[in-house]
Amino acid sequence: MWGSMKVAAITIRAGTILEHEGKLWAVIKSEIYQPGKGASVVQVEMRDARSGIKTNVRFRTQETVERVTLDERDYQYLYPEDEAFTFMDVENYEQIAVPRAVIGNAADFLKDGMVVSIHTYDGQPLTVTLPQTCIMEIVESDAVMKGQTAASSYKPAVLENGVRVMVPPFVGSGEKIVVNIAERTYVERSRS
Repeated sequence: MWGSMKVAAITIRAGTILEHEGKLWAVIKSEIYQPGKGASVVQVEMRDARSGIKTNVRFRTQETVERVTLDERDYQYLYPEDEAFTFMDVENYEQIAVPRAVIGNAADFLKDGMVVSIHTYDGQPLTVTLPQTCIMEIVESDAVMKGQTAASSYKPAVLENGVRVMVPPFVGSGEKIVVNIAERTYVERSRS
C-alpha cells in the first residue's frame, strides 16, 4: 500500500510519517526524555493523517517503528481560502488545497510564492514542511528601556502576520528580520 521501513524511535522528527496501530500518523513534535532512573524515552505528538485527531505516544529510544515513505513534491503557496491553503505543484502546475490543521501553526508564516514541501498519500496531503526561516517585517515593537543593553534582554515585537516574537533592543518597527518558523523566534536582521 505504501513503502515503509523500520527505524529506531530515537530518529523520529517532526514531519516524519509513521504507521502505528494500522494507521498513518504525521509527527508534529518529538522530544527525548531521560528520567532519573530507567531508559530514555521518545515522547511523540502526532496527528492521524486521515481524521486529524492528535495523540501522544511514548517509545523506548531503541524501539523500532515503521517509517512510511510517501510522495514528496515541492509546491508554491498561492492563497488562503476559508480554513485551507492553496498550493501549486512547481512541476506540473496542478493545484492542491491543504487544510490548516495539516500545516499547523506554521501556516502563520506562509507568504505569497513561498515554496514548501508537501508529502501526499493517494493525493491527500499529510504534511507540509515550510522553509526553516523566513523574512518578516516588524509592525510594532516596545521602546527600549533606559540603561538596557543589547545583551541584557529582548523586547516584544509584533510581526506583519500578527505573531509576537522577542527581539533584541536594537531592532525596531519597520525593520525586516529573519524568523525561525518552527521556534517562532528572532534569528537576525534581514540583509535584504
